Amino acid sequence: MSATLGRAFVQNFLGQAPAWYKYTIVAFLLINPLVALALGPVTAGWLLLAEFIFTLAMALKCYPLQPGGLLAIEAVMIGLTTAETVLHKVVGNIEVMLLLIFMVAGIYFLKDLLLFMFTRLLLGVKSKVTLSLLFCAAAALLSAFLDALTVTAVVIAVCTGFYGIYHKVASGKTFQQKHDHGDDTTVEELHREDLRRFRSFLRSLLMHAAVGTALGGVCTLVGEPQNLLIANKAGWEFGEFFLRMAPITLPVLAMGLLTCVFLEISGSFGYGEDIPEKVRGIMRQYALEQDRKRTPQNRAALVIQAITAVWLVIALATHAASVGLVGLTVIILATSFTGIIEEHRLGAAFEEALPFTALLTVFFAVVAVIADQQLFAPVIEYVLTLDKQVQGPAFYMANGVLSAVSDNVFVATVYVDEVGQALLKNEIDRDTFDLLAVAINTGTNIPSVATPNGQAAFLFLLTSALAPLVRLSYGRMVVMALPYTIVMSITGLIMTATALEPATDYMYENGWIQHHQVEDLQETPAIPGH
Repeated sequence: MSATLGRAFVQNFLGQAPAWYKYTIVAFLLINPLVALALGPVTAGWLLLAEFIFTLAMALKCYPLQPGGLLAIEAVMIGLTTAETVLHKVVGNIEVMLLLIFMVAGIYFLKDLLLFMFTRLLLGVKSKVTLSLLFCAAAALLSAFLDALTVTAVVIAVCTGFYGIYHKVASGKTFQQKHDHGDDTTVEELHREDLRRFRSFLRSLLMHAAVGTALGGVCTLVGEPQNLLIANKAGWEFGEFFLRMAPITLPVLAMGLLTCVFLEISGSFGYGEDIPEKVRGIMRQYALEQDRKRTPQNRAALVIQAITAVWLVIALATHAASVGLVGLTVIILATSFTGIIEEHRLGAAFEEALPFTALLTVFFAVVAVIADQQLFAPVIEYVLTLDKQVQGPAFYMANGVLSAVSDNVFVATVYVDEVGQALLKNEIDRDTFDLLAVAINTGTNIPSVATPNGQAAFLFLLTSALAPLVRLSYGRMVVMALPYTIVMSITGLIMTATALEPATDYMYENGWIQHHQVEDLQETPAIPGH
């Protein structure tokens, strides 16, 4: 009996994850305290960071919340950080918690409108190159003024709708029948190859859009949380921020869009797959059937969703409230005027976001370890000892590497604080501080597309319910992001080293931007949402 019970405990631990994965996590948990005792907390902190990245990389084997959460609990227990520091990180990021809880759920209630619009886009644009460029450019434009997670949630909702429609038909069912599109056992043999190609098609669109959120997000003050943080520290307004970043961000944007076109034409790195004609035919048939059966009540619901979507854009663009609270208003408006008033119908909208919200809290625990053990401090100290001419490119590269494996808002906060201290100590002048602030901001935004760790939108996509359906794993995301990473990072580095300072001097001379004084330096605000 005891042997049977013991086997049951082993089988229950991490459920259906492979045995080797379970043994690996157990090994991590046993090794960490020993490393902390023998080699010190800093070494243990770096080991913990590597282990957490491993759990993200194996997201399709086991959702990272459980193994990552066990590692985070152990980190607090062995003194790598404290529960108070973790709470401080979570409270400092309360806006992103509200965003994930409410905004993603709000997008769920706009899915009929989104599917209606994007189905027509899919059917109307025949060229995969053009369609990919549209997805990438639209994501960039929206992310420059909205939140990257919101834009990613829209793209995920659209692609999930596309996938569900075809998978249902490929399984021999009608559009009206209920269906589990996570179960491939019912897919008919003649549809299997088309399903494989359709997954590849959707993966490429998802990655183009995800990279687009990074391309646009770096350009404006409101595009990413660290942008606002750095702008507040430096005392820059919206227009000045855009102009100061432009010598780097605009060439990177252009090269990113060109990379999108090249990848689709060349068909390399997992791109280039077009939508199969059978799938396009099914999507066209679905659109016609939906048009035919649409009742006045359905049309009224689409009108309400469209009005709510307009409100969403206006509220976010004008910053009427924090993003999460705007998402709550979307839920209230979209459900009140479409008759969705039952609690169980509301609950389904939160299924996508809440697991990721919990995972992000675990991520902040790892960030708390990085902060308490000052894992990045030696890098910062070294860069500040370099010659003035190479400090900008060095900050750009250091920020890029660290942001690819950590929280880029945290990295930006630490770096801009250190540079601010150097300014107050008269180690650098104010103009140099402004140049370094640009390098820090672009460094935390651009190279961080290398891994899902670096961009919250990428991590959200990786851990979404759609990722396993289209076979989008951590490794595949890294490979598909690689050409973008290389082109965007090198372009940004070249512009930082060659164009940033002369372009900034030109803007000073022509009165586009003004010189600031040391007294204009602000205290770093609490870290906003990631």
